[in-house]
Amino acid sequence: MATQTQTQSRTHADGEAEPFWGRVSRNPRPALLWAGVAGFLLLLELGAAAEFLLTVLSDALAALPTMGRAQFLVAAEEAAGQVPTLLSRETIPNRGYYTGSGYQGTFLGLSPMYAWLLRFVLTYGYAFVTLAWVWVGYDWYREHYRVADWTPRDDVVDRLRSHRWGQFGFVVVFMFFVLVVFAPSVSPTTVAANLADPYGHTLQYYTGTGVEELTVGQANLGSKSTGTLQNNVGPWSYDDYGRFHPFGTLPTGKDLFTFIAHGSRISLIIGLLSVTLSAGLAVILALVTAYYKGAIDLSVVLVSDAVMGMPQLLLLIMLTVILSGTWIGQIYSGAFVLALIFAATGWPAMWRSFRGPALQVSEEEWVDAAKSFGQSPGAIMRKHMLPYISGYILVYGSMTLGGAIIAIAGLSFLGLGVNPPTPEWGRAVNAGQDYVTTASWHISLIPGVLITFVVTGFNALGDGIRDAIDPESDSSTGEGDAAGRGGGA
Repeated sequence: MATQTQTQSRTHADGEAEPFWGRVSRNPRPALLWAGVAGFLLLLELGAAAEFLLTVLSDALAALPTMGRAQFLVAAEEAAGQVPTLLSRETIPNRGYYTGSGYQGTFLGLSPMYAWLLRFVLTYGYAFVTLAWVWVGYDWYREHYRVADWTPRDDVVDRLRSHRWGQFGFVVVFMFFVLVVFAPSVSPTTVAANLADPYGHTLQYYTGTGVEELTVGQANLGSKSTGTLQNNVGPWSYDDYGRFHPFGTLPTGKDLFTFIAHGSRISLIIGLLSVTLSAGLAVILALVTAYYKGAIDLSVVLVSDAVMGMPQLLLLIMLTVILSGTWIGQIYSGAFVLALIFAATGWPAMWRSFRGPALQVSEEEWVDAAKSFGQSPGAIMRKHMLPYISGYILVYGSMTLGGAIIAIAGLSFLGLGVNPPTPEWGRAVNAGQDYVTTASWHISLIPGVLITFVVTGFNALGDGIRDAIDPESDSSTGEGDAAGRGGGA
C-alpha cells in the first residue's frame, strides 16, 4: 500500500510528482526574482514589442485576398510606436546636423557615428542579457523546481556546451536573429525615409556657411556609390550631407546597412515558413509510412522520387514567373509564394532523412506494446515515435534554413525573388556586381560575405545539435555531408 506525503496544498502518493506551482510556492524566491527581471526587460522594450506583434498581425491580415489593412490595427501600431523604449531612435537619435560648432539633434550632441554605435551596442547588449536571463531561468528550473535530478536532455546540453563549432554557429544565428528583430533600432535610418519614400522626407545639413534643408531623395542622388573615388561613399564614412553609413551606400545612394538589416527579415521569414511547412509535411509522412509501411510507403517513395527528379532551380524560376502576376504572388512582395515553392520542393529530402529513424523506432518493443494495449495509430505516432525523431527535425531544419537563405538570395540576384522596393540581400549583390573591382566593392562584397557567414552559422549549429543528440556521430568523417548541403536550389 502506497504511503502518503503531506504538502501545503494537497496529499501526494509516493511516486507522484507534486504539481509545478506547488514546488514554486514552497520556494518562490528564484521564480519571483527571475520573473522580476523578465518584467524589467520587457518594460524597457514594451512599445517596440507591441509594435512588432501588431505589424506582423496587420501584414498577415492584409495578405488575405478579401481583407484590407485593418485601420484599427494601423492606429494601434502607430500608438505603440509612440511609446518610448530604451533602444528606439527617438531615445538615442543619430540623425542631426552640424552647426559649425557642434551637432544639433543627436544624442548628447555626439557625432552621428558615435550616437548610432551607442544604440547598436546597447541593442546587442540587451539581446545578450535577455539570452543570459533565459539560460539562468533554465538553470534555476533544474536546480530548484525540476523533480528529476537528471534527464537525457541534460547530457545533450552538456555535450553542446563543449562543442565549439556548434557554439560558433549558435552565436552567429543568435546575432542574425537579433538583426532581424531589432532591424529598426540598429539601422542608421528608417525604411520609410531611405528606401520606401525618400522624397517624402527631409533632412538638414551644414553647408559650411549655414544649415539648409532638402529631401532625402535629393541627398541620395548626391551620395551614390558608382565605382569612382569621386562618386563613392564607402564603409564607415559620412556622405556630403553629414549622414553616417556603416556599410556605405548603394548605387542609388541609399544606405546599405539599412537595406541589409531589413532585408534579413525577408530572408528569415521565407526560410522559416518554407522549412516549417516542408518539415511538418515530411514528419507526418515519415511517421505514417514507417507505421503502415507497404503500399503507403511505396506510394510516397514514388511521389518523392518524382519531385526530386525535377530540376529544382528551373522549377523555382518557372513557378516564380507564372505566379508573379497572381494575388498570391503579391503577398509580402512575392515572399509568400517563394516560401510555398520551397516547401513544395523541399519536403522529399527531409522525408528521406526522417524516414530511416522513424522505421527504426516503429520496430521497437514499446511500439508493439502500445499496439497490444489498443492505443490508436495516431497516439502511437505522437507519443511513442515522434519524440525519437524530434532531434533530427532540429538538425535538418537548421541546415535546410541556411540552404533556403542561399536560394532566396540567388533568385533575387537573378531578379526573380522578392519584388522591389522590399530589400533583399541577393538584390544588393546584383546591384554591385558591376563595381566589384572598383572603389564601390562594398556593395556586393558585404552582403555576399554576410550570406556566407549566416549560412555557415546555421550549418555549424546543425552540426552541434547532431553531435549533441547522437554522440556516436562524427561530423568530421563527412557522413553528414548530405545534410550539410542544406535544402537550397
